[in-house]
Amino acid sequence: MPDAHTRTRAENRRAMEAEIRRLGRAHLSTHGAAALSLRAIARDLGVVSSAVYRYVPSRDELLTLLLIEGYTDLADAVDAAVERADPGAPRARLMAAAMAIRSWAVDDPARWALLYGSPVPGYAAPADRTVGPGTRVIARLLRELSAAPSSGSNPQPDKGFPAELAHDLDAIRTEFGSDLPDTTLLAATTLWAAVIGATSLEVFGQYGADTFAAPEQLFTAQIDAVLSLIVG
Repeated sequence: MPDAHTRTRAENRRAMEAEIRRLGRAHLSTHGAAALSLRAIARDLGVVSSAVYRYVPSRDELLTLLLIEGYTDLADAVDAAVERADPGAPRARLMAAAMAIRSWAVDDPARWALLYGSPVPGYAAPADRTVGPGTRVIARLLRELSAAPSSGSNPQPDKGFPAELAHDLDAIRTEFGSDLPDTTLLAATTLWAAVIGATSLEVFGQYGADTFAAPEQLFTAQIDAVLSLIVG
């Protein structure tokens, strides 16, 4: 069992790492991901940059930590929203997931940009650390679709997709342990594209300032239209 000195050092390290991440999030909002700098964070902390590097060795490592944290926070918000929805109302649960994604993004556009905006020049996210957290929301949507009846407007069985697309869909099925047929998986990608696309259009101001007075109502109508093609 670690002694008191060891526990104190571990607690201090966690506190310093948390403070670096907090400042990293603040710098995302003010400077953007591409301008993230450990030296600037050290200045805000009032320490020499070498002190920060002991905890977070590089800008890329800080970006990775912020990505993991962002994906995790978003997935936690989605899980909480879905769990509050009626277990017997699959369409409402999927809508709750979509609305939670939008709300998280609107509340924190800088972190949304880190997760789903333009890639940061010179940075490549390590797949072994970011894919798991980064696919939690998708996995949740697939689980909810598995429990949902297919829409009557889309009753057809799997049709002959091109070989490469069928192979990709099969790989997704394997990765997520899903038994959804190809047509439903394709519908899932459509839902995902609609949620991410509609959210990004709003968050990044792509509709224009005066186009839609009630963006939440627009988003709800957009996702409801997609769900009407997928869920009965």
